[in-house]
Amino acid sequence: MSTMHTSLHRHGTDLPRPLIRDSWQRSLRSLPAPDAVVPPFIWDHRDLHDVRRAHPLAPILPVVERLLVVPSLDTGLLVAVGDEHGRLLWVEGDASARRHGESINFIEGTDWSESVVGTSAPGTALVLGGSVQVAGTEHFNPAVHSWSCTAVPVHDPDSGGILGIVDITGGPEAVGDNTMLLVQATVAAAEAQLRIERLERRAAATGRRRTARPPGPVTAPKPLYRDSLQVLGREVGLLHAAGRSLELSERHTEIMAMLALHPGGLSAESLTGMVYPDGTSLTSIRAEMVRLRRLLQKHAPTLVPESRPYRLPRPLLVDAAQVLSHLDRGAHRQALNIYRGEVLPRSEAPEVIVLRNRVGALLREALLTDAGPDALLAYLQLPEAADDDEAWRSALRVLPPRSPRRAAVVAHLEALGA
Repeated sequence: MSTMHTSLHRHGTDLPRPLIRDSWQRSLRSLPAPDAVVPPFIWDHRDLHDVRRAHPLAPILPVVERLLVVPSLDTGLLVAVGDEHGRLLWVEGDASARRHGESINFIEGTDWSESVVGTSAPGTALVLGGSVQVAGTEHFNPAVHSWSCTAVPVHDPDSGGILGIVDITGGPEAVGDNTMLLVQATVAAAEAQLRIERLERRAAATGRRRTARPPGPVTAPKPLYRDSLQVLGREVGLLHAAGRSLELSERHTEIMAMLALHPGGLSAESLTGMVYPDGTSLTSIRAEMVRLRRLLQKHAPTLVPESRPYRLPRPLLVDAAQVLSHLDRGAHRQALNIYRGEVLPRSEAPEVIVLRNRVGALLREALLTDAGPDALLAYLQLPEAADDDEAWRSALRVLPPRSPRRAAVVAHLEALGA
């Protein structure tokens, strides 16, 4: 904290916003020092082409270009689209700003996740699961203090999980109120485009013909949301209901996850056994359900649990279950795009531990057995794969003999051996 306060004070900021303070604290725990941060290259140009083509955000590029890139060409602003891990897939915009961005590695193929570069709008927005603005010296890296940025996550229209981010970066105008509204509107249109693309694919697959659109201007529909709960890579759950988001406590996340995974309902005894250690009184679950109902009545009234048995009044999609569904169909890349880390890694609830182990083991097994080079290399970027010697050796087996990516894999294996 003293390092954070000294740096911010030196640059004229006495009391950082809580959002920035918390992000700096996380950054200081995972990074050596602000001055030592250098955004690394993850993909070269050839690899980046393949990753872009396969990424689920590819269909939104025309929307982002029309609403953000074209209007920003002569404004000194950059528009970036990043994946769900904070790695930049596309960077477009003002030519002089792009040249300036190269000096801080704000270019396509680099990693701008919070755990790698510290506080910035793209990485911090992904950590928080919501819109973020970072101005000037609020950035963790001093080399970025002349920049400001606004980032908004893009959500999967089916699962509610985060697919990536849309970001505007530039001078002070990049963090104005109008900028935030513009990026949020662009993301809403992008999510609507994703929904339309999926509906059209499903219609084509089932042989249904879509009726012709009526003549005249057609406005994009509002995004269609399914209620969902994110538990992957998060210490507490993020609930999405009717287009709104709510962060739950760890215990409430555990309860909601169990109810979502058992739509037929659970008795008090069964639910207690799933989320509490052996021997816990039923009084604990009943008291917790009272608190959970009060919270949901205020913020998500359509999801207030019913009683006898405890059950949700409508379906709630859990991102971990979505990963398992994709794995069952052999859609490894889609499963990996949703997977953001272990299920509630700090939870000690018995059934959460079972779910965590199952999802992690099945994803690993599927990728090591059947996945191609790009999917397997993306999996290796996850923290849980860092020390997985077998997974890294599998990457060597699937990479072509002359692939430039082999060198990084060999170096990592040598480091593991050391």
